[in-house]
Amino acid sequence: MIRIHFTAADFARVRFAPRPAPLQELNAALMMMSHPHDELLFGRWRRRLLHSVPVAALPLADLVPAAEAPCFIDEFSDTLKDGLESVRASRPDLVRSELERVYARRMPLAPLWIRDLHRGDADAWRTLLRAQHAAFETVVLPVWSLVQDLHQAEFTRHALTVAEHGIGAALTQLVPGTRLHEGVWALKAPGERDIALRGHGVVLVPTFHWTGHPLIAHRPDSPLFLTYPAGPGLPLTPAGAGGTDDALASVLGRTRHDLLLLLAEEHTTSELARRLRVSNATVSAQTTALRGAGLITTVRAGRAVLHRRTALGSLLVQRRTRSVSD
Repeated sequence: MIRIHFTAADFARVRFAPRPAPLQELNAALMMMSHPHDELLFGRWRRRLLHSVPVAALPLADLVPAAEAPCFIDEFSDTLKDGLESVRASRPDLVRSELERVYARRMPLAPLWIRDLHRGDADAWRTLLRAQHAAFETVVLPVWSLVQDLHQAEFTRHALTVAEHGIGAALTQLVPGTRLHEGVWALKAPGERDIALRGHGVVLVPTFHWTGHPLIAHRPDSPLFLTYPAGPGLPLTPAGAGGTDDALASVLGRTRHDLLLLLAEEHTTSELARRLRVSNATVSAQTTALRGAGLITTVRAGRAVLHRRTALGSLLVQRRTRSVSD
């Protein structure tokens, strides 16, 4: 459990990252590649990427020898160039202490280039930055336009929640299972940790590759960066020749995609089943998933159940419509 302690000044300094962070999205994708959970959904995605990762990216495996990465690669710049430059500008004492931490202070057993990085060798830094660049181009760049679209949709959803219900409701809706009580935001995560923000605030960063617990990056005298899973719960797939329509369908699944298109207008479960020629049970399962992602709402009217697209769902569909008409 992570408990984040807010002051009034911290609530006033909650920000939502305006654009996705290339290196943080890469970090999330690499974590998802190395975790065996969700094998049914992500197994094929993992195997495809593991076979395509270039040799230049392999040193990243040395950088994260266990479950936790050194914090100096937690970088939230919104361009790859700025992110790589910020990693290179990391304080030498931070780099040394973090490498010692992830290697459990057994630096003599670390690979040679890691030991060189520990002492600040320029060639070792080039190895690291080249590995990050190569990994980004292989893992994230093919779906980067989709990440940007999903980020914009998540930004809009958050802004609407803040406008309608306030920052407290927005925080608790951001990550299922969290609660905010008397200025303490409690999130489910491994271990026990209390974090006092001390007026520096929080930056909220959605990720579309990671489906696990929220990720925390917190350095003294700076805002806390909280990365939370916001994707559709499926591997992101590059857009093919079919364009945005097919890309959106590949992320959501064809049935969910078609439901989302139909729900510009209100429909009952039975009406949707008839339109799509599937069973009521199939529609119920798919609308449950769309509702959980914030893409539709469901209300009961007598014996009928009515579904309709949310503002977030409409934003995703609108981009598809613009692309087709251009």
